Amino acid sequence: MSKCVVTRERVGKALHLTINRPEQRNALSNEVFVELRAGLAAAKADGSVRAVVLAGAGDKAFCAGGDLRQMSEEGDELAAHRGRAGLAQVIRDLWELGKPTIARVQGYALAGGFGLAAACDFLVASERAVFGVPEARVGLWPYMITVPLMQSMPPKEALRLMLTGRRIDAVEGRRLGVVSDVVDHDNLDKAIADLVDELSLAAPQAVSLGRTTFYSALGNDVDARLRMLEASLTVNLGLEDAKEGLAAFVQKRRPAWQGDS
Repeated sequence: MSKCVVTRERVGKALHLTINRPEQRNALSNEVFVELRAGLAAAKADGSVRAVVLAGAGDKAFCAGGDLRQMSEEGDELAAHRGRAGLAQVIRDLWELGKPTIARVQGYALAGGFGLAAACDFLVASERAVFGVPEARVGLWPYMITVPLMQSMPPKEALRLMLTGRRIDAVEGRRLGVVSDVVDHDNLDKAIADLVDELSLAAPQAVSLGRTTFYSALGNDVDARLRMLEASLTVNLGLEDAKEGLAAFVQKRRPAWQGDS
C-alpha cells in the first residue's frame, strides 16, 4: 500500500491536512496536489469541520516548494502542463472552501510552499520560520504564487522577494503583513488551537457567505490571473535558462546562465 503524501487528522473542530514528505522537506508534487484537494473537499462537505489547518511533517519545513526533481524529469508536455495547474487548483479550493484556513509554519516555507501558506486566511508562524521565493535563482519565476503573495503584502515588497530570492524571518513576514502571528516554537500548536476555538464562535453560514464575498471583492479577476500565470510557467519551463537551472539544482552546482561571461 502506497504511503499517503497528505495525512488527515481531526483535532477538535479543525481538520489538519499535513504534507507528509519530510525527507523532501514536504516538496509539492502532483500527488500532493491531488491529496490536498481531496482533503479540502472532505472538509468542505463536513459541516462539523469549522476550520482547516495546513501543515508540514517534521520540524524542518512547512513546505520547501515544488518538487524540482519531478519537474526536471517530466516528459509528456501536455500532462506536465496540466499537472502544474495543481497549485492553482489548490489555491482556488482554499479560497472557495467557505471555512477559515490556517497555515501552521514551523520551519522553511519557500517558493510554492510560501505561496500555499500565504493563500490561507491566517499564517501562524514559529519564531524559527523562514520564508523565501528563490525561483529566479534556478531559472524559473514564482508564477503560481504571485496572486496570493500580492494579496498578502505590498506588491512591490513581493516583487523584491521574487527578484532577489532573499529569505526573511517570521518577524519580517509579520511586518510585511503576510504572517498573521509569530509565536514561540513550543507554543505553536496551542496558538493554532486557540485560534480555531475563537473562529468556531462565529456563525458558520455567515462565515461561509461572508468569506466568499471577501475574496470576490479582493479581486474579481483572480481566476483569469491564475490561468495566465499557469500558461506563463509552461513557457518559462521551455526556456534554456530553466533547463540549465533545473539541471544545476539536480547536479548540485552553480547554474551557467545565458549571457554570463
